Amino acid sequence: MYKRILDHLAGAILLFDNKLTLTYVNSAGEMLLADSSRHLLGLTAFELFRLADPSLLNNLQHSLLNAEPFSERELALDRLTRSVTINLIATPLFEGHKISEILVELQQVDNHLRIFKEEQLLTQQQTARLLVRGLAHEIKNPLGGLRGAAQLLDLELDSPELKEYTHIIIAEADRLQGLMDKMLGPNKLPNKTHLNIHEVLERVRQLIDAESTGQLALKCDYDPSIPEIQADKDQLIQAILNIARNAVQAMEGTGELILKTRIYRQMTIGRKRYKLAIKCDLIDNGPGVDPDIMNQIFYPMITGRAEGTGLGLSIAQALINQHNGLIECTSEPGNTVFSILLPLENGHD
Repeated sequence: MYKRILDHLAGAILLFDNKLTLTYVNSAGEMLLADSSRHLLGLTAFELFRLADPSLLNNLQHSLLNAEPFSERELALDRLTRSVTINLIATPLFEGHKISEILVELQQVDNHLRIFKEEQLLTQQQTARLLVRGLAHEIKNPLGGLRGAAQLLDLELDSPELKEYTHIIIAEADRLQGLMDKMLGPNKLPNKTHLNIHEVLERVRQLIDAESTGQLALKCDYDPSIPEIQADKDQLIQAILNIARNAVQAMEGTGELILKTRIYRQMTIGRKRYKLAIKCDLIDNGPGVDPDIMNQIFYPMITGRAEGTGLGLSIAQALINQHNGLIECTSEPGNTVFSILLPLENGHD
């Protein structure tokens, strides 16, 4: 019973015996340590935290010997290929008059920062959509009148030379109309069906591979255990393809693009927490996103390329939002990661 409760906690719970051997880890602990309980159980604290501050192991041993709880703040913890910042609380547990175990609670500090940034991003997206809708409404009304007047004028003109001007007016009005529609984002609800996320990623990989000149290295790092999700296949392909094309254009067709999937437990997306979620990473080794526009890259018309429209990422974010998901980005020269978070079930506040 207690294990089921602990598996629903957002914080990582680790239980060590009196020899500092791990005997229990909850789902959040598996996610934080980036490994399954099957591989983690039986490891010692030294093996788990050998890359952390050496004082942590000394404090654990001191806590166990002297029955003194302790805490550590903003401790760097390196696991596999990633580093996380954690707060740690250790509490010795008694059986009779002897210390039998030590309970360790880990809270990922940078995870709280991520959730805060997500909430900011969602608020910004909602504000931007309201502004764009208002702007589009104000533009589309006179634009329709302008196009209609050009059509009427075209009917009255006999000169082919003059008709050429009215045709230009009509064509440009249609182009602006299409631009406004793109700025407004998807105008239909997703048609969700059961699908494997790797079908979507493989389709994107094939399209990017067909468009590239052979100078691009495409790599896949998939988790085959990810179950099917309910989603609109075409919308997901469009969203991920927009991100992938942006990456290829940023690398000017030469570089490495990695498509990676992982499953996460107790993941917070926006303002909701989900028991299970999929994380799809698109990782490139290009020059990175310009820091001056990093906080606005999901806004319409924001682009770092002179020839870009600034709509690809905005549309991608809107499509993923319709699936209760979110797109995040971290970037530095040589390592840009766009992460698509998609829930596998309904969340709760």
